Amino acid sequence: MSVGSRSSPLALRQTEIVLEMLAQFGVETKLCLIKTSGDVFLDKPLHMITGQGVFVAEIDDRMLSGQIDLAVHSMKDIPTKRPEQIIMSAILKRDSPFDILVSQDGSNLDELKDGAVVGTSSMRRSAQLRRARPDLIVKSLRGNLQTRLRKLTQGEYDAIILAEAGMQRMGLKVQYHVLDIDRFVPSANQGTIVVVAKKGSKAESYSRPIDDLHTRIETTIERKILETVGGGCIVPIAVYVEVDGQNARILAEVLSLDGKRFVRIDEMIALEEGFLDNAYNLGRKLIEIGGKELVDEAVKTFGPR
Repeated sequence: MSVGSRSSPLALRQTEIVLEMLAQFGVETKLCLIKTSGDVFLDKPLHMITGQGVFVAEIDDRMLSGQIDLAVHSMKDIPTKRPEQIIMSAILKRDSPFDILVSQDGSNLDELKDGAVVGTSSMRRSAQLRRARPDLIVKSLRGNLQTRLRKLTQGEYDAIILAEAGMQRMGLKVQYHVLDIDRFVPSANQGTIVVVAKKGSKAESYSRPIDDLHTRIETTIERKILETVGGGCIVPIAVYVEVDGQNARILAEVLSLDGKRFVRIDEMIALEEGFLDNAYNLGRKLIEIGGKELVDEAVKTFGPR
């Protein structure tokens, strides 16, 4: 069974994790490396590359044409609108959802000097940084994890923000500070690896056993809110859901590009029949309390993606 993956070290590591899990269920696999536009145009910020899901669509095309049977992605990269023929056949147990700050001198966010240069490729992180520290200079940061860390050590940045899950998966021993989840609400599905397959295929059934129901519930609620609010990758939007027993805490926010304005919800819903309707209603609430204006501002600035 052929499994498609981007060729970056982190993407490969995530695919290796999936292959190891599939092997435990007797599934034989063959790795197929795919270079996407998102991997080629590394001189541009992600929001300037046309098309949402820049790391995903070209791999979808390989699957639809029959060149690969499964594909592995960081789940936060997958757009909410998907080809009908492709299904998320397995969502792995979530790793850390947290953002982290890595600095040259070991400073935490509040200790960084006035005017420090901080790197990130995320519109959401940029806005949250500007809200937390308006004095900071936020500079675009692209490249794989090792490249980003090298740019930091070479002095291009005073600090950079990354996902803790990536550092943990790569086993990198770097000093960092975990950012508070209430100040830096994560992107929807951050910390989660997903396996996709053609609906109704043998590949779908073979990958189902490695699905984690707990994580599937959390990430599905996050995606419902993300889809309801809309705007794509150009909008600073954050959604984090944490399931506790029969309830789920939903923490979500939409920010202005400069971080000076934002709207937020922090509510509990019961995990009973129709809970996705409740998630949709919270997404609508986020829109109605000012989220629509912030989404429209971002779309007007960068154009639809």
